[in-house]
Amino acid sequence: MKSYVAKPLEIERKWYVVDADGKTLGRLASEVAKILRGKHKPIYTPHVDTGDFVIIVNAEKVRLTGKKLDQKMFRWHTGYIGHLKERTYRDMLQNKPETVVEAAIKGMLPHNSLGSAMYTKLKVYAGPEHKHEAQKPEVLELNL
Repeated sequence: MKSYVAKPLEIERKWYVVDADGKTLGRLASEVAKILRGKHKPIYTPHVDTGDFVIIVNAEKVRLTGKKLDQKMFRWHTGYIGHLKERTYRDMLQNKPETVVEAAIKGMLPHNSLGSAMYTKLKVYAGPEHKHEAQKPEVLELNL
């Protein structure tokens, strides 16, 4: 018996819309990362990008539990010596909610060129509107 190996030309990709309103950040990120990787499909192959496109709307309404809004810090480095910047998640959700959701999902993808390819299939919007109606995305209900 042979194992099935998905070929890049045989993969059919779907588009999904996920509403982040009231969803917990980590639980949302893990489910979306699973869809981006293609683990929800029976043709999943670890070394091939078999995932689907995901559009996340209402990123500004995502939840963080406990005291994470004020105690957890979002850190990044500018590239200059001593320029490690940090903001609380409350500030980041007010100013750049897309960045918070994207960073959480990107951390759950593989850290190689395959993960970079998977990350390009993620589209995040702060509000309820998105510009991908032409792709006819399906609404995906996550049971979180």
